[in-house]
Amino acid sequence: MNLLLNSQFTIHNSQLKLTGSKSETNRLLLLQALYPNLTLENASNSDDSEVMAIALNSKLTIHNSQLIDVHHAGTAMRFLTAYFAIQDGREVVLTGSSRMKERPIKILVDALRQLGAVINYEENEGFPPIRIKGKKLIANKVSLLSNVSSQFISALLLIAPKLENGLELTLEGDITSISYINMTLGLLNGIGVATSFEKNVIIIQPKSTIVNQQAIIESDWSSASYFYSIIALSPIGSQITLSSFKENSLQGDSVLVAMYKNFGVDTIFETNSIIISKSKIQNPKLLIYNLQSSPDIAQTIAVTCFELGIGCHLKGLHTLKIKETDRLVALQNELEKLGASVSITNDSFTLESSNLMHSNIKIKTYQDHRMAMAFAPLALKTPLIIEDAEVVTKSYPNFWNDLKSIGFVIEEQ
Repeated sequence: MNLLLNSQFTIHNSQLKLTGSKSETNRLLLLQALYPNLTLENASNSDDSEVMAIALNSKLTIHNSQLIDVHHAGTAMRFLTAYFAIQDGREVVLTGSSRMKERPIKILVDALRQLGAVINYEENEGFPPIRIKGKKLIANKVSLLSNVSSQFISALLLIAPKLENGLELTLEGDITSISYINMTLGLLNGIGVATSFEKNVIIIQPKSTIVNQQAIIESDWSSASYFYSIIALSPIGSQITLSSFKENSLQGDSVLVAMYKNFGVDTIFETNSIIISKSKIQNPKLLIYNLQSSPDIAQTIAVTCFELGIGCHLKGLHTLKIKETDRLVALQNELEKLGASVSITNDSFTLESSNLMHSNIKIKTYQDHRMAMAFAPLALKTPLIIEDAEVVTKSYPNFWNDLKSIGFVIEEQ
């Protein structure tokens, strides 16, 4: 499904309620599977979270291995690898889309094998699909290269309290996306699991049961980033209220509150919501951000800069090459179609400042939800077509309807 976006309007005081954070939801779904007396409120309605929930609720198959397909859901692949490794007596084969079979999982598999897990590759060494024979894991010390994906680390941390002796995890090298590790530790602390994180060593104490409790999931800051971009492109006085958000967020992407001040976007925190508004015009010549702890907002920031004619240098982006697509290449391809001058390396993105913007461009999404949503605010400046627009359901199924509700004109092509 291709969508034509065309919009020339001023947002006066729109209000939206965004779905719960996909990152928090997927972590808490796994914890709920380990501790069934944990209940969740405001869970994400994303495809990724639905895939995660279905897999966790799948029934044990006696004497036969079970095929579980996570499609494009990278978080689910990593978290479920760890989860099924400790399901004693259960055998599953985890698989996914053709792109998923290209996304490496060897670092996580090697770490689980250090703990005694039985995991084998079904096709290519180091990549899904994988066959997991669940068993009780006794070992409690493991080391892990930490410069590829924080999801490998979080996968181990989430199962750690259910290991008989807990876990002592030593991280080797520069830590990527530390905010997501801190999110995982914060959620574990929230249900009563004792943790410590000193230097490069994380210790998780074992905990067999927890008290009955409810976890309220904060709305998704990654999803909020697209509305920050919209306000950045809007006239002074434009305003949107978003819920449910809090100032002391566990989500690393909440750094966009500070970052978007450079685009003239102010944030006011109220009880359970934020008000974002355009109050002044900033015109920096070049913005330099290290997004190692918040790589998911890189596409949004890059497109916002292009829209405003601002140059930017974004670094700490090496994990973007192993996402749904190679996001650095995808960003370069689509921005250059629009007239941008872009250069990339394995871990950085550089955009030259320019006021040139071509019209009526088709934006290819590369099976990547964030490509579709990051480019959508461009419709405030020029009509454009978003190809395969349904990819947004991976993280934000209501995205196009929410854009319509604030005034975007969207037609199916």
